[in-house]
Amino acid sequence: MPPVIHEQAEAWLVNDTPDLPAVPVDLLYDADEDPRTVHVAFPGGTDWTFGRDLLERGLRAPAERGGIRVWPCGRAQLIVERRSKEGVEVVQFDNAPLIRFLHRTHEKNAAGPARMTHTRA
Repeated sequence: MPPVIHEQAEAWLVNDTPDLPAVPVDLLYDADEDPRTVHVAFPGGTDWTFGRDLLERGLRAPAERGGIRVWPCGRAQLIVERRSKEGVEVVQFDNAPLIRFLHRTHEKNAAGPARMTHTRA
C-alpha cells in the first residue's frame, strides 16, 4: 500500500488577538481512503476533512461547500473557515505548502496503482 501523502505546514488561528498564534498542522491525503478528500490535522486531535477540489478552487476564488468556506487572501495566503454547531473557526495558511501538497496528490493519482511484475525462471 502506498504511503499517505503528508505535508507539514503552519496555520494561523484568526481570532480577536492582535498577534495571530501559529500552530503546526499536518496536511494529509490518502487516495485509498478517499481520493476526493484532504485532511488538516491540528494539534490536540482536531481533524478537518473536506474536498480536495474545494481547497483547489479556494486558492483562486471564494468557494464553499457545507460548513467550509475557502478564499484567497492576497496573492500568497488562503483563509479556511469552518462552521459547526460549536461555532466558527478561521485559519490562515501560506499558499506555498498547500500548492506543494496538492501537486503531490495529483502526482500520486497520475501514477496509478503500483504494478507487479513477474519473472519466469
